[in-house]
Amino acid sequence: MRRLLQKTANLTGVATLVFAALIGVLAMAAPATLLSDRVGADSSEARPDSAHHGVVAWMLGMSGRLRVVDVAPLAVLVPALAAGGPGMHPTGLSAPDGEPIQALALVPLHDKLGANWRGYRVGYWPGERTANRHRSRYPLPDGFLEVTPENQDLQLTTHFRVRDFLTHDQQDTWPKVLVIQLPLLDKLELIRGALEGLGKPAALRVMSGFRTPQYNALGLGTRGGRARDSRHMYGDAADIFVDADGDGRMDDLDGDGRVTVKDAQWLARVAAGVDAQHPTVTGGIGIYRANAVHGPFVHVDTRGTPARW
Repeated sequence: MRRLLQKTANLTGVATLVFAALIGVLAMAAPATLLSDRVGADSSEARPDSAHHGVVAWMLGMSGRLRVVDVAPLAVLVPALAAGGPGMHPTGLSAPDGEPIQALALVPLHDKLGANWRGYRVGYWPGERTANRHRSRYPLPDGFLEVTPENQDLQLTTHFRVRDFLTHDQQDTWPKVLVIQLPLLDKLELIRGALEGLGKPAALRVMSGFRTPQYNALGLGTRGGRARDSRHMYGDAADIFVDADGDGRMDDLDGDGRVTVKDAQWLARVAAGVDAQHPTVTGGIGIYRANAVHGPFVHVDTRGTPARW
């Protein structure tokens, strides 16, 4: 146990140093003393200097509300960062609200042999199998987070947890698989912030986040409403609605006393405003009417080019 704790402490120190160095290079900042490398050091023991604040600001995204950072680019520079294996690992840094910032290390996609991951049905992404590579419109995911009962409640952002984005099937099967892109998380928090700025309830909910390829295939076509190459399979799309009263459906956002597709249109305009203000998270915005299963909702993604429907 002592060796494990020491290894964790060493990795945390390395991660902190690398993050600080990266920020220093990008911002051409002057050298500064770093945070204490001790795991679990509280804010009173940490030295509040510019390098620390630069590291934290970089990790929190444009919204300031991200609570995870992708370690993959940094692990290329410092292989020791990957020594902890896939999962969510503490960086030793905290956001201004005191919440810990986690490092997100993915299971490489090539580790998934066949259509399953440890008993959880996943299916195949378009182009994952060699024979079907000509069908691929988008790059394959780099990997996925293995979700367990122990990490499903970890915060990805201030207001969204791992479990909020899981595919809605195989409820009792663990572990599960999650593909999630940080720009999408940032965009959702930006939309939430925009709602707050307009004096509206900011209770933004995710109706559908990541979909495994096998789950997405169950709803293909006009009746199912899912695209064969749905962005949901790549972790950069979410179907959202505002639900301050907790009834599981869209709230009356336009103030006409009813919940209709007009409320989805209102939310879509807020999302479009976020796209206009933050082009790096621009993407698709789709408006959907209510049916017997769900209320009206809005699809948002971060595909990089504007699309509206």
